[in-house]
Amino acid sequence: MGLTSAITGLPYVGKTTLFNLLTGAHAATGGFAGAEAETNVGVAKVPDERVDRLAPLFQPKKTTHAEITYRDLGLAKPAAPGQAISAQKLGDLRTADALVHVVRAFADAAVPHVEGTVDPARDLATLELELLFADHAVVERRLERLEPELRSAKGAERDAKEREKAVLEHARSALDAERPLRDVDFDAEELRVMRGFRFLTLMPTLVAANLDEADVGRPDTVLAPLRAATGKHRATAVVPVCAKIESEIAELPPDEAAAFRADLGLAEPALDRLIRATYELLGLISFFTVGPDEVRAWTIPAGTRAQQAAGAIHSDLERGFIRAEVIEWEKLLAAGSEANAKKQGIMRTEGRDYLVKDGEIFHVLFSV
Repeated sequence: MGLTSAITGLPYVGKTTLFNLLTGAHAATGGFAGAEAETNVGVAKVPDERVDRLAPLFQPKKTTHAEITYRDLGLAKPAAPGQAISAQKLGDLRTADALVHVVRAFADAAVPHVEGTVDPARDLATLELELLFADHAVVERRLERLEPELRSAKGAERDAKEREKAVLEHARSALDAERPLRDVDFDAEELRVMRGFRFLTLMPTLVAANLDEADVGRPDTVLAPLRAATGKHRATAVVPVCAKIESEIAELPPDEAAAFRADLGLAEPALDRLIRATYELLGLISFFTVGPDEVRAWTIPAGTRAQQAAGAIHSDLERGFIRAEVIEWEKLLAAGSEANAKKQGIMRTEGRDYLVKDGEIFHVLFSV
């Protein structure tokens, strides 16, 4: 499945620096014109040590990690609520599966904060309010158009429009209370009705707190107000990053980079944590296909059945699905080869309704 995440934030918070780190791009940073800046688009490889450890077993011609497309959207300081995001940027945001709000938690006299002071919780509230206004405008416009449509509709069409009106009024009441839609207990039918609107406050949201270098080893004090603000919201998580340090580390050879991180007390790159948190918020897992041609990671929602997982590889595999051979990646590594795994009886056969689990290796038998 294609996964897209939109990076947002006020000017001069490190959005584009983070985007460049994630995607390997070289988009211009600093001094650009906020809402007037072009949207940057890039692709990040999803770090996965399981792919890296499986590849030597097969010596494949190609090794393919899962990918996330990132969109970096420059926003302006809002002159009034609802004015920070242009119509074009709203359209870009609505193509995303998840949002990454970058908030500034670092001081830099050379780069003044647009509000004059550094306050990540305040900036997050500003961003959330902008998205609430955007969603509210969508609801109001649709409700206005529904009224004449309801007067002329009959039968099943009228029933469908009445249901849509009720769902939108439910959403409006939450937005009026400045409550993100992801916090509301919508049932499955309501969520189905809302799917086409691509409401921004319904999207899983990751808050990337861009830290000062001095706070990298002790982020909890800085993050406490942010976590207090986000803890009351569903599908929301906070990840600390220091884009400045990560930029410096990115220039180092791998062994020096690892030593630098160890000196700072960092167990892994902040970017890996950010990507993993995105997967967790979206409820995604990875399975693998392996062989001499390619070792590859595939992304699916948790709870996907085997036949639908086969469709992530190719529609023919889903259409002609017979069964799948499945083994956990660690067990295959321990066995040393698929032939050994079969001899040991640890390669299983599963049917179409089997729920694929994270980290499983998956071979599809099919006929079309």
